Amino acid sequence: MKITEHIAKAKKQTQFTFEILPPLKGQNINSLFEAIDLLMDFNPPFIDVTYHREEHVYKEVGKGLLEKKIIRKRPGTVGICAAIQSKYNVDAVPHILCGGFSKEDTENFLIDLDFLGIDNLVALRGDAVKTETYFTPTEDGHRYANELVEQITALNQGVYLDEELLNSHATDFCIGVSGYPEKHMEAPSLASDLHFLKKKIKAGADYVVTQMFFDNQKFFEFVDLARAEGIDVPIIPGLKPLSTLKQLNMIPHRFHVDLPETLIKEVIRCKDNTAVRQVGVEWCIEQSKELKAAGVPFLHYYSMGKADNIKAIAAQVF
Repeated sequence: MKITEHIAKAKKQTQFTFEILPPLKGQNINSLFEAIDLLMDFNPPFIDVTYHREEHVYKEVGKGLLEKKIIRKRPGTVGICAAIQSKYNVDAVPHILCGGFSKEDTENFLIDLDFLGIDNLVALRGDAVKTETYFTPTEDGHRYANELVEQITALNQGVYLDEELLNSHATDFCIGVSGYPEKHMEAPSLASDLHFLKKKIKAGADYVVTQMFFDNQKFFEFVDLARAEGIDVPIIPGLKPLSTLKQLNMIPHRFHVDLPETLIKEVIRCKDNTAVRQVGVEWCIEQSKELKAAGVPFLHYYSMGKADNIKAIAAQVF
C-alpha cells in the first residue's frame, strides 16, 4: 500500500513509523529483527530502510604505493526491505540515492523493487563521500534529487532509458523526498531550500519527510512556509531522541540542526548517559504529543539502530 493510501486509511489519526539502519557488513539480520520486534506493538504501517553508499579507502600495496578500494559498510537495503515485508506484513520503504548510482543503476534498482512488490521509496541526493569536499555525482548519474524523482516518475509512466522498448511496464511507486525545517546545510537560505523542495514536488514527489528537529515551532513554521509556496503534499515530521552527551555536539555538527537552550541545559546537568537518555525520551515525548495534537499524519522516528528509547516514547504517545 502506498504511503498516501495509509494516510487516507487512517482518517486523520496520527500513526507511528520509524527508520532503521542496515546492519554492518558481517552481522546478520537477527539483531535488526530484534529491534523491530520491540516496536511492532505500535502497528507501524511502514518502516523506512536507509541506503548507505560506498566509501573509498586507500590500502598500502608495497613500495610506497596505495590502492584505492571501494567498500560498503551497510549493504543489504533491498534484501532487508523484502525480508521485512515477508516477516511482518508491513510496507518497507527503501531509500535510493543519487550518489553512487548511474541512471542505468537507478533503473535496475527500481526494477528490482517493483519485482519485489515494494510500492514506496524515498529519493535522496545523498551526502558527499568522505574524500569529497562537495557532492559529486556518479558518471551519468543525477546531481540533484529532483532529477532522480523525474526518472522515477518517468518509469511510473512506462518510460525507460531504452526508448525503443515496446509495451513497457509502468511502475507505480509512491515517492517520498526530504525536507529541512532548518534548511539543508548547503542551501544559502530557507527560501532557497523551499524553492528546490518545490522542484521535487513538481517532478512527482508524493510526500515529504523532514530532517530531525528538536523545536516544534521550527517544524510548524516550515509547514506554513511550504504551504505558502504551494507545496500541498503531506509533510511528515522526523524525530530523534537524544541518548548520549556526545550527541549534544555531534548532532548540530553532523545534521546542522539547533538544539533548544532548555534541552541543552537539561543535558549538561546529567551525570551520565543513562540520565541523558531519560531527558531525551521525555523531551521527545512532549514533542510527539504536541505534533500529534496538531494532526500530523505520522510521527516518524529515527531509531539509529536502537529501539528501546523509541519504544519508551511510543508507549506514552500511542
